[in-house]
Amino acid sequence: MPNGRYFVTSESVSEGHPDKLCDQISDAILDDVLRQDSRGRVACETFVTMGLIIIGGEITTTAYVDVISVAREVVKRVGYIHPKYGMNYQTCAVLNAIHSQSPDIAQGVDRGGAGDQGLMVGYACDETPELMPLPIMLAHRLVMRMSDLRKKKVLRYLGPDGKSQVTVEYKNGKAKRVNSVVLASQHTEEILDKSGEHITEKAKKEMVEKIARPVLGKLADSKTEYYVNQTGKFLIGGPQSDTGMTGRKIIVDTYGGIISHGGGAFSGKDPSKVDRSGAYMARYVAKNIVAAGLAKQCYIQLAYVIGKAEPLGLMVDSHGTGVVSDERLKRIVREYFDLTPRGIIRDLDLLKPVYSKTAAYGHFGREGEGFTWEKRDKIGLLKKAVHLDKRGKR
Repeated sequence: MPNGRYFVTSESVSEGHPDKLCDQISDAILDDVLRQDSRGRVACETFVTMGLIIIGGEITTTAYVDVISVAREVVKRVGYIHPKYGMNYQTCAVLNAIHSQSPDIAQGVDRGGAGDQGLMVGYACDETPELMPLPIMLAHRLVMRMSDLRKKKVLRYLGPDGKSQVTVEYKNGKAKRVNSVVLASQHTEEILDKSGEHITEKAKKEMVEKIARPVLGKLADSKTEYYVNQTGKFLIGGPQSDTGMTGRKIIVDTYGGIISHGGGAFSGKDPSKVDRSGAYMARYVAKNIVAAGLAKQCYIQLAYVIGKAEPLGLMVDSHGTGVVSDERLKRIVREYFDLTPRGIIRDLDLLKPVYSKTAAYGHFGREGEGFTWEKRDKIGLLKKAVHLDKRGKR
């Protein structure tokens, strides 16, 4: 982080956003395969538009998956249950265009190699209890609260589609306050003013008071600016207003733009694809380094080539906050973490059907069941390793 005064912005989207709807469908299909066949290979992508869902990709498995039923169930769970929201799970069309994985890929993966080439990144910092950047955590909490109040019918006029954006003011690397908040939520006609072109000021204030303020707490002050449905109204949302595709919200899925992204999306991919599993391992490594007090920030980059197990590259960058050099941290990572695809899958227990819950509100900073890459179980080993390193016994 630079010195002086500066601003950092991150956004998030609700589970009803068209892109996130696609991520959830793709991961629900992956989960259904893994429930029946832990060795199944899945690379599944979804496209949605008004009244239509198209599911394609490559799946090789002994399982039987009713793709159409799985897709409809996700649409229902998300909340598209009435034509007023622009999509209805009962009447939307679902097209299945899935075929099997290429044997040319399988012959490299079956012997333990990576499922693709590419680079993956992981990050952790001591800015929040979750060891995540503050702006993305606030953005996620806003849309999660928006969804929660909709489902509990506290704000009955909210629809499934929604977005948030948070700009945090920093000074010398420390978060000081929230400068601005954007809330955009699909809604019904009942909160429109007499012109029919804008939601009422009462509704705007209610959304700020019930969605934003409980999340922001003392980080909001008298100068914090709020932008609520800034165009005036948001009646038409979801796939009716915008197409969606799997993998288009990779910055929302990760660290909110605070660091670079590896380039590969996550949803719809089984863990033989290092786009996903490698990124999870990179987060696991970075988080344990920060949790152990070995650095205040940690950036990990991994690189793989298809068919080869060991990574081609490993970079550890503590941004100058490490208690030992980055080269020493890299050596410790090599010793205490198995970075091969098989090792990652084994150590993070990635063959279980846990992926649907990752497909909205971020893949990182969530310590609930199934988020094994958020474990802090290497703290003792890492502290001991650094202690021995400093004493010259390594």
